[in-house]
Amino acid sequence: MSKKIVLAYSGGLDTSFCIPYLKETYEAEIHAVLVDCLGMNQEQIDAIAARAKKLGATDFVCVPAFEELYERIISNLIKGNVLRDRTYPLSVGAERFVQAEQIALYAKKIGTTMVAHGSTGAGNDQVRFDVALRTLLPDVEVITPIRDKELTRQDTTAFLRERGFEVEEKTTLYSINDGIWGTTIGGKETTTSDEALPFDAFPHLKSPETFTETPEEIAIGFENGLPVSINGKKLSTKELLQQLLDLGRKHGVGRGMHLGDTIIGIKGRIGFEAPVAAIIYLAHRELEKLVLSKWQRQTKDNLADTYGMLLHEGHFYDPVMRDIEAFFVSTQQQVAGQVRLYIGHGNLFPLGTSSENSLMNASFAKYGEESTGWTGEEARAFSKLYGLPSKIALQNKKS
Repeated sequence: MSKKIVLAYSGGLDTSFCIPYLKETYEAEIHAVLVDCLGMNQEQIDAIAARAKKLGATDFVCVPAFEELYERIISNLIKGNVLRDRTYPLSVGAERFVQAEQIALYAKKIGTTMVAHGSTGAGNDQVRFDVALRTLLPDVEVITPIRDKELTRQDTTAFLRERGFEVEEKTTLYSINDGIWGTTIGGKETTTSDEALPFDAFPHLKSPETFTETPEEIAIGFENGLPVSINGKKLSTKELLQQLLDLGRKHGVGRGMHLGDTIIGIKGRIGFEAPVAAIIYLAHRELEKLVLSKWQRQTKDNLADTYGMLLHEGHFYDPVMRDIEAFFVSTQQQVAGQVRLYIGHGNLFPLGTSSENSLMNASFAKYGEESTGWTGEEARAFSKLYGLPSKIALQNKKS
C-alpha cells in the first residue's frame, strides 16, 4: 500500500468505523492519531491503541496535547467566563483546533495530504475540522466517509459487526465525547426540542435521586485569573482540574442541555456534563465581582459572548480572537484571591470571597449602612440628579 491516510482517531464508534472502511475503500495505510486532550493514563492509551490495531490500523500514535489545550484555549475560556448562548461551556468543540493542528503536523511528517475524520454532515465538528485542516494544510484532501455516505450510527454499527468487531449497544444509541472541560451526549432525544435526555444517558453524573454523599465546602485560590489551589494546596493544572472533575461528578454538578444555532444554520441540541467549568466559572465570576470595576465586567461579558460564538463556529484563527484574549489577560491582573464554595446534591453556590485587591473597601463605605466618603445631603443630591433623565423622559412621554 502506497497511500497513507491520517485519521483523527478517538476510539469511539465513528472513528472505529473509519479504520476498516478507509482501509477497504482506499486500499491505503491507516495511521490512527489520538490527540490526547484529556491527559490519559497509559492503561487508557494502551486500550485505545489495541482497538485501533485490531480494527486494522497500520500505525497508532498518541500525541499529548492537554497542556497546549489549557494554555491556548481553556485558560482564555476561564478568564472570560465564556459560554455559548450563556449556557454551554464549549465542552468539546474547544479541543478540535488543537487536534486538527496535530493531525496536520503528523500528515506532514509522514508525507501525505490525505486526512480523515469521523464527523457527520449535521454537526459543528465537521466545519471546525475542515476549516482548521484547510487552513493548516492547504493541499489537504479531507475524507469524511460518514458525512459523505450519510451514515447513521446504526449503519456504522452494522458495518463493524458484519466484520466481527464488537460494538456495545449503548455506543450505538448515544454519541459521547469526553473531555477534561466537559462531556457531550447526543442521542435520539436530542434530535427534537421537547424530549428529555434520560439521566442514565449521562455517563458520569449520577441520577439526582441517588445522591448520598455529604455536601462539602471547598476553597479555590486564583492568581492572574486562573485557579492554582484547592483548600490552600497548590496543584499542577492537570491535578487541579482532575480533582474538580472528581468532586463535581461525585456531587452531581454541571449537568445541562444546550439548544442553539449550529454553524450550518439549523437548530441543534445536546446534553453535557461540565463539572469543572461549572465550579471554576462560579468561583472566578465571584472573585471578579469583588476586584473588577463595573465597566470592566460589562465589557468583558460582551466580548466573552463574541469569543464564545466565534470559537463555537470555527473561527479560532481569526485575528480578532487574539485581540479579545489580550483584553482578557489585561483584566485578570487584579483577579487574585480565594473563593469558598458549597457543593452537594447537585447544588453549587458561593459562600464567601476574599482578595487583597478587593474593591469592597469597608473603610470607605459599608453596603446598606453608614459611609465615611459622603454625607447624607450629598447622597440626596446625587439621587436627584441621577434620576433626572428618567424623570424628563417620562414627563415628555405623557405630554
